[in-house]
Parts: sequence; structure tokens; C-alpha cells
Amino acid sequence: MLDPDSGLSLTIARIVQRLKGSSLHSQLERQARVSLHKPEIKLESLKEDIKDFLRTSGWEKKLQNAVYSELNVFPSPCHPAAPPEHMKEPLAYMRKAQGNWEKRILKSLNSMCTELGIPLAQKRPVNEQKELLNKWNEMGTDEPDLSLFRPVYAPKDFLEVLMNLRNPNYENGEQLSFRNHLGLIQVPLKVKDIPELKEDFSELGLNIGQLGIDDSAQVPPEFFENEHVRVGQKVLAEQDSAAAQQYVRQGCPTALRADLWALILNISNQPEDILYYEQLKSNVIQHDLLVDSLIYKDVKLTASNDDYYFVFEDYLYQVLLCFSRDTSVLEHFTYSSATPPKSYIRGKLGMEEYAVFYPPNVAPLCFLYHEPSRLYQIFREMYVRFFFRLHSISSHASGIVSLCLLFETLLQTHLPQLFYHLREIGAQPLRISFKWLVRAFSGYLATDQLLLLWDRILGYNSLEILAVLAAAVFAFRAVNLMEVTSLAAAEAVLADLSTLKVMPLLQIFLFATVT
Repeated sequence: MLDPDSGLSLTIARIVQRLKGSSLHSQLERQARVSLHKPEIKLESLKEDIKDFLRTSGWEKKLQNAVYSELNVFPSPCHPAAPPEHMKEPLAYMRKAQGNWEKRILKSLNSMCTELGIPLAQKRPVNEQKELLNKWNEMGTDEPDLSLFRPVYAPKDFLEVLMNLRNPNYENGEQLSFRNHLGLIQVPLKVKDIPELKEDFSELGLNIGQLGIDDSAQVPPEFFENEHVRVGQKVLAEQDSAAAQQYVRQGCPTALRADLWALILNISNQPEDILYYEQLKSNVIQHDLLVDSLIYKDVKLTASNDDYYFVFEDYLYQVLLCFSRDTSVLEHFTYSSATPPKSYIRGKLGMEEYAVFYPPNVAPLCFLYHEPSRLYQIFREMYVRFFFRLHSISSHASGIVSLCLLFETLLQTHLPQLFYHLREIGAQPLRISFKWLVRAFSGYLATDQLLLLWDRILGYNSLEILAVLAAAVFAFRAVNLMEVTSLAAAEAVLADLSTLKVMPLLQIFLFATVT
């Protein structure tokens, strides 16, 4: 175990090292040099005067936000003697399971390449490059034949892998007894109970105002909404990431959400960010990856047929195609249990490309951001902070394994009758809820409700609320579910979540459940 002082020293050293290579560091240096020419800067108090200048000119706040962002994203430092893989994932059997899962995905990709006779990556002919550039803003109108391309995996395939996870330190007969857990996930990870969740999500309490409840037609806006908007505007004026994160725990006003999320994620869309996006676009134009066709098919099968998201089809292609070329995303593999695969452009051996095999859903963000470069940055940051955990195997509290276990434990503990009934008829609840969890409810909830849910993900810097909501949905439909006699019937009861109101469900489940 690291003592607190050593841990703090390591954290400070790591943050300093990371910020040294950032554009913020060079901007701060430039501003400090500029300040030397100001009359109020005195040689005898140079250090303090420059600090005051950086504080009054807003640069200190930008530095604070950058440090806060680093603390939110990167895990606490491991003991110096711990091997590097422990930062990725401390449990060896989880690392092994993730490695096997990656091999399976790569095997599926390689066999598809062999069957179709196409490479994982190749340079586009010049005429194709021109054609793609000309239709960049209307890629949705293209109708290529993708019938031979198959999805690399479906949620149910991933669930089967998670169901077969076992801790080798447990005897076969001992495995079930660790908490008499009768769900599909059979690994002994620590998950929170309702009292702990109440404490963590205390701002969702029944006596605290919430957007998603207190802004309804029945509640006069002067009671909560007007004041909440006023506070939100003040938070934005202060440009304080930590204050913004605390604020969104009670929900974001629609008009302020885009700017508040960008502030929490420390994204400012500087000229160099726009240039970087253009470079990624250029990479898409020049090189054709196998994953491009998989992204195209995924969007065609999902967002193109969605009443909410079909209008953003072109944006989705742009963002996901650029994402598959972004080598800065590789950085998150230092704290993810996953390992990036490598492929090579024909004739460019050694040039690494990173491919996303199960593109996380970017569509809801299109409601907030209309500049492609800003939309791209927000999506990338949401992915490397949160969404990558939903499709990699790890023991992290926000990882998909822990979320599944938390969901099953909440149901088994607080709705035992419903849990046992569904189990007896062969309708294990997780078989129904897994697709909600792995997609963070995107595509299942109405967009306004989804954004209210994602407000809380950002506010609490955690995905645990997804498992709580999944359990709350089952609790809400419990009476109907107690009457079903098959998995198909249970799925039918829970097929449409588009009319659900997220915040009342969460409040009732967390704060009106008898513990």
C-alpha cells in the first residue's frame, strides 16, 4: 500500500510530467514572458507578480481545470514496485480474459478480411479520395453494398464471455457462496449497496431540486428552475470545471448543457484542436480501413433507423471515421485493461492504426454540438473517460463487469421475488438489461431523458448510475414482469423505454426503497 504522502507526490509528479507536453504549458510560458514587459511586474517580487498576473488574467483557472481533468481521468498511482500492467488491471484473471476476448475479435476481423479478400488497411486511389472529399458532408446518401460485412460481435456474445468469468482462487463449490449470488455474473467483486449508493448520490435526494422533476409543468419555474439556470450561468462565467461538475449533479438546463459539459471535460476548441480534427479528416480521405465499412454498417443499422438520430447520420460517419484514426486515443490504454490492436497500411509497414470494433454511440451528442471539431472532441473525451469501460473486461467499479454485478445484486437484494421469478422462467434479468448498460441507454431512452442521465455520469464521474437505473426500470415494471412466463414475454414488457422519466425512477428506487 502507498502511504498518502507518497501517493500525493507521485500524483503531482505525473500531472506535472503530462502537462509539460501540453499546449497549455507553452501558452502559460508565453503569457509569463509577455507579463515581464508590464510595468506592474517588479524584479524584486518577480515570482509573486507573475503568479498574480496569471491569476487575474484567467490562466491560473485554466491550469486548475487542466489539473482537475487529469485527476478525474487517470487512476490513483500504483506502488512504484508494482508492474505496469497493474495500472491497466490489477487482477490477473481479468487481464487474461480481456486478452482472450481481443484475440477472438481480431480472429473475426482477420477471417472477414480473408473471406472478402480485402486488407485491414490500404491507401485509397486518388479518384476515390476526391470522391470522398466531395461527399464528406453527405456520406449518408451513399448506399454501398455491405451485405458481406458482418458485425464483429453483438452484446449477447460479450455477455456470454462475462458470464464465464471465474476467479481461479475460488474452489468450484465456493464460487456461489461468496454472497449467495444467483445471477449470471459469478466473480467476487465489491459492489455498493443501497445505503452506500444513497451516500454517493446524495444530491439526487427527495428534498433536493432536480432538473427532470422540478422543471415539470406542474412545478412553477420560480421554485427551482429559474434559480438553477441563474447558478449555471454563474458557474459558466467563473469557468471552473470542479464547480460545473458539482452543478450538473442536479441536471443541466438545455441551453447551458453544451458549454457545461465542455467545461467539465476541459475542452475549449482552440485553433490547434480544429487543425487536429482536419488532420484526422485528411487521414480518413487518404486511407481506407476495414473498420470504415463496419462503422458504416453499424450506423446504417442503428442511427439511420432511429426517429431521434437519423438526421445526424453524416455527423456520425465523420466523427467515428476520424475517431478510428486518432492516435491520441491510444493514451487511454495506459489505464484500460484493453490493448490496442495493430494493422498496417499496405506499403506502409510499421504505421499503426487504431480501430474501434464496437463504435460507442455518439448520436446523442449531436443534439448539443453542431461544429464537427467540437462534437468530435467531446465524444473522444467521453469515450476515454467513460464509454471504453462498457466494452472491456476489468474489475473497475465503472467497468461493465461491476455494473452487471451491481445491477443483479440490487435486484436480488431489493426485489427478490421478481428476481427469482424471472430466473425460474429462464429470463435472467441481465439478459434483458445488458444491452442498455453496454450502450449507456443510448437508443433506448428519449433523448432529453438520456441527456439528463449523462449529466449525472459527468457529475459523479461514474457509470454506476447506469446499473441503478436498470434496476429501477425493473422495479417500475415489476407488477407486469411478475405475470410473464417466458424470456420473450419479459423482453416485450421492457421493449419500449422511450416514455420513461429517468429522475423520478432513480429517486424512488434509491431513496424510497426500504433498506
